[in-house]
Amino acid sequence: MKKPTIEFADFLKLDTRAGEIKTATKVENSNKLLELTLDLGEDYGIVTILSGIAKYFPPGSLIGKKVPVVANLAPKEMAGKISNGFILMVDLPGHIPVLIELPPSTPNGSILC
Repeated sequence: MKKPTIEFADFLKLDTRAGEIKTATKVENSNKLLELTLDLGEDYGIVTILSGIAKYFPPGSLIGKKVPVVANLAPKEMAGKISNGFILMVDLPGHIPVLIELPPSTPNGSILC
């Protein structure tokens, strides 16, 4: 579904960074959520992000992956925990997420444009 057009100034508000997944665990009392900690480099440091991908990715398979992250998204409470960002993924038909992997040599916190 196509979304409404946004102004370029609104797009520029997004701070999209390279993040390295350091830990990934299932969230208690949720069959959808994983709690991930990511290293977003000097500006953001280590952050916690919740993602509804538990049925698609074993937690251990994500460790060490470099991924694109919207780093300046307002915190959001989910399942009694706070998520501080959003991992960008491909959404295949049927809402099947596919991880976008950045080259391993990408420095944590690199600005994505």
